[in-house]
Parts: sequence; structure tokens; C-alpha cells
Amino acid sequence: MIYLQLSTAQGPAECQIFARCALQKILREAHAAGVQAEILDETESRHGLLSATFTLSGANADALAQRWLGTLQWTCASPVRPKHPRKNWYIGLFRLPELPDVPSESEIEYQTCRAGGKGGQHVNKTDSAVRAKHMATGISVRVESERSQHDNKKRARELLALKLAERHSAALGQHAADAHSQRYQVERGNPVRVFCGTDFREK
Repeated sequence: MIYLQLSTAQGPAECQIFARCALQKILREAHAAGVQAEILDETESRHGLLSATFTLSGANADALAQRWLGTLQWTCASPVRPKHPRKNWYIGLFRLPELPDVPSESEIEYQTCRAGGKGGQHVNKTDSAVRAKHMATGISVRVESERSQHDNKKRARELLALKLAERHSAALGQHAADAHSQRYQVERGNPVRVFCGTDFREK
């Protein structure tokens, strides 16, 4: 299984619009290639996405990931700032480390609560949503995407493992955020894929 993160690197609204479109294109390509794609976490914004973490699995997963890894460029006049002089917008797709060992039950504190949003009467009227807290670090996640409390607990443990891995990776570098920013800047001039116009056609 391949773990990927799509990031705008705190880019403006145009990058967030592009990120949403790019994720949709990746999911469509995955479906066409027989690759299973699963979104683990999304950070949404008013205009689109700030970031998304997802997995690809299956025989063609690695080949699909390789076609997208790196910097992605969208060339288009800003749809939200018509007079803005900038026409090129960049986001990045990065591969995350393999998922580490999932924390044991004894390391996690669970709370159950009512799920909200879509899902029908069953989801809304049962305590199927789960909030899980890793007691040693204080990292917590909330999951309500599955119908059963058991499945939400399983997903919560997986998300905690992913967040712990991200935290560990950041701790390894003295200036992890700066290093990420520098890498992003270097890669801006060499996009792996370029899309144009409001219909996001590939160049």
C-alpha cells in the first residue's frame, strides 16, 4: 500500500482549487487503472483543499503514483482574483513513509459520540462516531466515516499511526518545515504534470 499526501504548501485560493481538481483526477485515474484509492484525511478550505492524505493499492498503484509524484502546475488566470498578474499555480504530491505499527488499545483513550452529517437515520441516531486520543502524545482524531463503531475504531487507530509517523518524521529534521518549503521551491520549476485553463486540460 502506498501512502500519499497532496499539499498546497499553504498556497493561495487558486492552489486550493487546483488541489481539489487534482485529487479528483487522481481518483478517476485510479478507478480506470483498477487501483483502489482511499482518502484517509482531508483538510478542506472555502475554495478547495489545503491537503489530503490517501492510499493507493493494487497491482498498478506504484505506476500510477509515479506519474503524479512531484510538483503539479496549473496555468490559468485566477478564477477568484481576475486582475491578479500571476498565471501559474503549484501544488505537490509527496509519498509518505509506510504506515508504522498501529498503537495498541492500551495506548489509546476512546470516546464515542453521535455521528453527524450524511449517512441516514442509522448513523445519526447511534453512537457510532469515535474520538481516539493517543495518551502519550495527546494526538487525537475523530472518525465517523464507517457505519459501525468497531470499524470507526479501527480507522481511528490507523489514522493515529499515520499522524504519529508524520510527527516522528518532522522530529527527525531540525528544520523540517523549512526543508519542506525549500524542496517545494526547488521543484516548482520542474513540474511532472501541467494542466491549463478552467477545464484543467493536461498540456
